[in-house]
Amino acid sequence: MAKELAKQYDPKNVEDRIYDFWLKGKYFHAKVEEGKPTYTIVIPPPNITGQLHMGHALDNTLQDILIRWRRMQGYDTLWLPGTDHASIATEAKIVEAMKAEGITKEDIGREAFLERAWKWKEQYGGRIIQQLKKMGSSCDWDRERFTLDEGCNKAVLEVFCRLYEKGLIYRGERIINWCPHCLTSISDAEVEYEDQAGHFWHLRYPFKDASGYLELATTRPETLLGDTAVAVNPNDERYRDVIGKTVILPIVHREIPVVADDYVEMDFGTGVVKITPAHDPNDFEVGLRHNLPVINVMTDDAKITEDYPAYAGMDRYEARKAIVRDLEAEGALVRIEDYNHNVGTCYRCHTTVEPRVSKQWFVKMEPLAKPAIECVRSGKTKFVPDRFEKTYFHWMENIKDWCISRQLWWGHRIPAYYCDDCGEITVAKSAPDCCPKCGGKLTQDPDTLDTWFSSALWPFSTLGWPDETPELKHYFPTNTLVTGYDIIFFWVARMIFSSCEQMGSEPFSTVFIHGIVRDALGRKMSKSLGNGIDPLEIIDKYGADALRFTLATGNSPGNDMRFSDEKVGSSRNFANKLWNASRFILMNIGDEDIPVSLPEKLALEDKWVISIYNDLVKEVTDNLEKFELGIAVQKLYDFIWDIFCDWYIEIAKIRLQNGGEEALNAKRVLVYVMSNTLKLLHPFMPFITEEIWQTLPHDGESIMISAWPVYDSSLSFPEEEAEMDRIMTAIRAIRNRRAEMNVAPSKKAKVYIATSYADTFAKAGIFMQRLAGASDFEVGDAFDIEGSVSIVTSDAKIYIPMGDLVDFEAEKARLSKELEAVQKDLDFVNNKLSNENFVSKAPEAVVNAQREAAAKYAEKIALLKDSIAKLG
Repeated sequence: MAKELAKQYDPKNVEDRIYDFWLKGKYFHAKVEEGKPTYTIVIPPPNITGQLHMGHALDNTLQDILIRWRRMQGYDTLWLPGTDHASIATEAKIVEAMKAEGITKEDIGREAFLERAWKWKEQYGGRIIQQLKKMGSSCDWDRERFTLDEGCNKAVLEVFCRLYEKGLIYRGERIINWCPHCLTSISDAEVEYEDQAGHFWHLRYPFKDASGYLELATTRPETLLGDTAVAVNPNDERYRDVIGKTVILPIVHREIPVVADDYVEMDFGTGVVKITPAHDPNDFEVGLRHNLPVINVMTDDAKITEDYPAYAGMDRYEARKAIVRDLEAEGALVRIEDYNHNVGTCYRCHTTVEPRVSKQWFVKMEPLAKPAIECVRSGKTKFVPDRFEKTYFHWMENIKDWCISRQLWWGHRIPAYYCDDCGEITVAKSAPDCCPKCGGKLTQDPDTLDTWFSSALWPFSTLGWPDETPELKHYFPTNTLVTGYDIIFFWVARMIFSSCEQMGSEPFSTVFIHGIVRDALGRKMSKSLGNGIDPLEIIDKYGADALRFTLATGNSPGNDMRFSDEKVGSSRNFANKLWNASRFILMNIGDEDIPVSLPEKLALEDKWVISIYNDLVKEVTDNLEKFELGIAVQKLYDFIWDIFCDWYIEIAKIRLQNGGEEALNAKRVLVYVMSNTLKLLHPFMPFITEEIWQTLPHDGESIMISAWPVYDSSLSFPEEEAEMDRIMTAIRAIRNRRAEMNVAPSKKAKVYIATSYADTFAKAGIFMQRLAGASDFEVGDAFDIEGSVSIVTSDAKIYIPMGDLVDFEAEKARLSKELEAVQKDLDFVNNKLSNENFVSKAPEAVVNAQREAAAKYAEKIALLKDSIAKLG
């Protein structure tokens, strides 16, 4: 560690060295210390495909603030890191790389593909971890986990088998969300809805008996190929007589029935809907109720199947155009109406999702959702801010069964085995030798599990479950989950119901929700807008502490924040202010052995700054307890910049120059307040605080394992605070008036203070001389000072003889010169206004502007003449 501070703070010379010091000291490592209170955070595991973005930077800054604070409070802290295998994204990356080589995953087979995937993970998977370290993240890297590692796989197999045995996991044909680009099913939570411009195609379906037709409308005419019924509401008088009749499906000419179902809304459109069970979730349910055939008309990549030769191989949108042309030619198209509607898209690639019937694996959600709802409703798990509980409840109370199978190779393979001879399904944690029913050969299900299935177990699988490990016993349930509001459905809800089911308790006591980082204009950062900001570039330019401080400043739970270079520049300026203040202290203490404790004899200003610091300790701690990190960091900024640097240090210079016991006491207070304030600031700006703390007198190895300051009622000095506040208010008022009068700082003037607080102001003489330009100082009940400037505060009336402030002849000359210039401006404007051509031909707005200018010049001339007259 450095024992002196460089002239200027350069994060590049500090941050890597400090982080290496922390790693070597094992300060991040949790030791499973029995008898100590625990504080645990599990990191939201970033995807191995990811690179650090502002969302990661914010999320991990907030977590690190909390974990560093609790560590300093004496908790046995564990911040458990790791990464997510990200099935869809990772497989897409590898397939893309193979495409460049001219091969597909089918060409090389599953085993060879997985070998490539693991090599890819080893090469790129740790990149984001190294980037998190650049942020200063104090994770226990010795316990780093991966959602596809051996321990997580063991937990996944255990949960799958348990849920299957309880009937909570089943395989069945259901309507699922299918991504034609990623070529896999996705869960409801992975579907993002966006408003798209579309059409309503109004069609005629003629009755078989030629007695007329039914008119209906659809937004997807290409799915007409798979229609197996037309439905009306049983209570709709208009169609009561047609229920049970048969209509002819246009262009396909298949006979389909008219069924009655309450799902149909009588007042929407014509009150008639086409039913396509294979391509619409609501139609699928209608089909189950009426035992309708399910006809799939599309391939995995959303092309029309060979069953319809006229359209076979066409993309769904190409087929739509062809089908509409044929409908029109057949006379079945009535009209086309513009219509905007919500369309589901894949959260990963943003392709429009295709609902389709498929045989998949599902988790039965209703039995799992009930205890998870109660977990939050009872307060065992709380959301901060609590408004997000409504979002959680709405999702959980309306949850559908979760489709967990994915048509991918990278991921946890489903532990289900099918008998080639008798078709028996066996679910087991390890592959059986043969079919338990007939002894036949078994083939494992080729699908893998949804990535979120393993992520849902993260709070306990990472601590060793299903084994009873010391870590699991000691650190579970965890304390705080820090995450964005955008993954409450994906991840938070699933962790809660998984923990309630497997562990019988909540996974964490608090969910601290943060918003997203937007650009300076309030726009979401995106590739299409080109407004993304690379945190690593910001760190390279300003340092990690400046970035962290910016992300914490103004942060309030659940709300989005705006980011700009100017804000980070301000944070860097704050770091420089702190650095320079520390260098000043070090320069003054030199080689003296200054204890980190307060002297017995405290001056007025000492008690004032100590008392405010003491209140700061209480307030910052309270703010952190309430997750008000933005408020806490603003209070630290205000105290350090204004109270400590701009006031106390300036006042302390007086005693430092005097020498002796006074100077020694000032040094001790400077060291005490700075040292302890650095501790309060450390969770927010860990690098610079460690570097400074190591150079100041201190106890212990590192600031990050030093004791968090605690409020001490014996250090509360309200009377001294009030006295200093009166004195500082007077000094500010004098400074402001001198600035208004353009009085040079070097110009000294006698100050008279009339006040009922004579005892207080009697102590202020030296402050007035050093900070308010006083040549002399007098306090009394009242003064009558002729030709003086008077200044009024709530506690005093201040008089400064004008002659002390102003050289009358020089000021007269200056004012006369200014008067002459303003008079010329007024004469010029008045000449314009006296010109009838100008007044009659110029636009009214221009003439009015000139009149307003003339009035302002006249007013200024009057003020200048008055000022000259007062000078005599």
